[in-house]
Amino acid sequence: MLRPRNGVLIVQTLLWQDELREPGDLAPAAPVTDRELELAEVLIRELTGVEGRELHDEYAHALEQLVAAKADQRELVQPPETPAPVDLMAALEASVRAAHAKP
Repeated sequence: MLRPRNGVLIVQTLLWQDELREPGDLAPAAPVTDRELELAEVLIRELTGVEGRELHDEYAHALEQLVAAKADQRELVQPPETPAPVDLMAALEASVRAAHAKP
């Protein structure tokens, strides 16, 4: 499932039937431009060599630690402040340019 959090999109694996929802309420509020769709397609084509084992779900790991701390009645550690929002279009364009520059 993709969902917004602190100005960025996160991907979370759904594990339970009750976590699944109809996609109607998940549509973006702003319309997607043709330029954004083109850049997304280029990015997906360029990332076909990404190994799934190299990717880590930091959100799920932090959530597991939080649940374990609550279960053990340990003191919860406050996470560091989140960085300033990122311009997603600029980051996407830079990523595509970097992928095209690779030999």
